Amino acid sequence: MFAAEAGAPRPDLALLCLLIGAEADPSLGRQDIGRARRLIGRLAERAAHGHRARGAVGPRAWADALAELLGAQFGFRGRPGDYQRLEASLLHRVLRRRGGLPILLSVLWMEVARRAGAPVYGVALPGHFVVGFGPRDDQVLADPFAGGRVLTGTDVELLVAAATGGPPAPSMLDPADTLDIVRRVLNNIRAWAAACPERRDVSLWALELSLLLPSPPARLRYERAQVLVQKGDFVTGARELDRYADEVAGRDAATADRARLQARGARALLN
Repeated sequence: MFAAEAGAPRPDLALLCLLIGAEADPSLGRQDIGRARRLIGRLAERAAHGHRARGAVGPRAWADALAELLGAQFGFRGRPGDYQRLEASLLHRVLRRRGGLPILLSVLWMEVARRAGAPVYGVALPGHFVVGFGPRDDQVLADPFAGGRVLTGTDVELLVAAATGGPPAPSMLDPADTLDIVRRVLNNIRAWAAACPERRDVSLWALELSLLLPSPPARLRYERAQVLVQKGDFVTGARELDRYADEVAGRDAATADRARLQARGARALLN
């Protein structure tokens, strides 16, 4: 289902994020996914009603309506401890806990706002994902992690400077592609798992989902092979290392040779 949706002409961001959650939580079935999507739909209906009740138009009116509904009324916002929690990267848990990482809260904001008819998109600032409303010449940015607080230009500069040490480039404010958002969610999960060696199972499924996205980089296959070897699956890990070597041999013979050497080392562990 994940591969099929990722390859669709217009991938459904909410569904892809819920399917990521199903890898982490096998008890999450089709009915649960359906209920989560219906909840997003009901929130969208309330957002549309709230927007109409304001009697205002434009990007700022939409940002304020979403902040009032999701941030103020329902209490969706982030907390410092969310960065240490896997569930903060899982949309179905975010819906239950009403908290999560900036990118998952932004996914919720975007999916509710989009269904309500808002001109909304994600903005992948370095280190802190936010939501944009309206065209670039009238853009309003909101931070779902802060309950939907509207960001000033100075706020954006400070966020980018904290992550990069420099000023924001204009391209940083461009709308984020759906599949790039999904990649970033999976990258966050992989980063979380890398800090928890006992959760190599999470690293493995996050890598496998990443490999199902269109045009995955070859290094992901190498990382998957390493995790397999670390988990004790030496045969599959060695086979993946050989496949990686074959893939990169034409442009980087030295890297291919090292991978083949690692594959032989993995097979030696079977003796």
